[in-house]
Amino acid sequence: MKTDTPNRSIIAAAGVFMQIALGAVYAWSVFRIPLTQTYGWTVSQVTLAFELAILVLGFAAFAGGIWMRRVGPSPVAIAAAMLYGSGTALAGLSHNLTMLYLTYGVIAGAGLGLGYIVPIATLVRWFPDKRGMITGIAVAGFGAGALVTAPVAQRLITAVGVSSTFVILGIAYFVIIMIAATVMKNPPAGYAPAGFQPTSVGGSAARDFTLPQALAAWQWYGLWLTLFLNTTAGIAIISQASPMAQEISRVNATAAAGLVGIISIANGSGRFLWAWLSDAIGRKAVFLTMFLLQALAFLLLSRVSGFAPLAALAFAILLCYGGGFGTMPSYATDYFGAKDIGSIYGLMLTAWGAAAIAGPTFIAQVRQATGEYQGALRIMALVTLLSAVVPLVLRPPVPLPSPSKKESDLEGVRRRVA
Repeated sequence: MKTDTPNRSIIAAAGVFMQIALGAVYAWSVFRIPLTQTYGWTVSQVTLAFELAILVLGFAAFAGGIWMRRVGPSPVAIAAAMLYGSGTALAGLSHNLTMLYLTYGVIAGAGLGLGYIVPIATLVRWFPDKRGMITGIAVAGFGAGALVTAPVAQRLITAVGVSSTFVILGIAYFVIIMIAATVMKNPPAGYAPAGFQPTSVGGSAARDFTLPQALAAWQWYGLWLTLFLNTTAGIAIISQASPMAQEISRVNATAAAGLVGIISIANGSGRFLWAWLSDAIGRKAVFLTMFLLQALAFLLLSRVSGFAPLAALAFAILLCYGGGFGTMPSYATDYFGAKDIGSIYGLMLTAWGAAAIAGPTFIAQVRQATGEYQGALRIMALVTLLSAVVPLVLRPPVPLPSPSKKESDLEGVRRRVA
């Protein structure tokens, strides 16, 4: 089938709205102080609920990708709506930490993972001609979720309290994702937009890999490591943005909070901009550029003292952080094909969960050991510089044998046995 269809635009729009609802998880910092004041929990205890949700996200995305292979995207999206919506709402009724971790960390986190993989795995099939751009747009919605949700949640907390805010938002997430789920579907077999021809830059895998075949290729682990290193760098800044700004540039807490908003914009923008650029210059070139840019930004960040240069450099790092999520789905699809990309990329998202622990833990421990952020920033500069080696050595996996050859070999064996 070579005819184009307008349905893919509707599906793309549904995917973006779905990602905006899911990306509200990045507004978690809005809840930290109200939860500590309401229940007497520490900031570390409250933050663990967010970290757990991101960790569960990676494994749930993998499970969702496998499930999508059997049932298609819509049932998985419906399950995501139920889990994410109910987990968030039930978090408002949780009056002890165990329940908070179970509801928001595990239940909502599972919904996050199931939902996150659906638009990505679906849209790369509908847009083989614009893989980088479309996955960039989709995950930009995830990055923008906090910008939309944070002010709404803040007003709701003031008006009705933190517990009721969770319930209201959980219901809203459920409705938005359920509506999107009714639209999400795979393209017909053999679908391609009119006039589409794979290019050496955008790339298409010569054959579709299954998950076991992808895991047998060293390139899968190279891509996992690339995503882990890029995410670790950015999430280290996200975790310490406000206190780092106050310590380095001596601004007050209100001004430091502005840095959180600035890097949120960078996170969302980078998801689209770098992914769009990858369609023109290639995924390898994009990751190589992002690592080198981050190495320079971290080095300069360790030497600045003013708020403006600190914000500009943090913005550059978070552009690259978002760029990793925008570009990697297309990178994986270029290497392994679109057929099983849900499970292949879903499992790769465990790098996100691992980085969510590694990045914040590293920068916090070095800060505590040295009494300043500068040492940790210099180490991050070196790490991101060395990280550039990984995309540099990556190359597409060896194409699999054609189905006809495999089938003929199997047929020959059957005849000899008979």
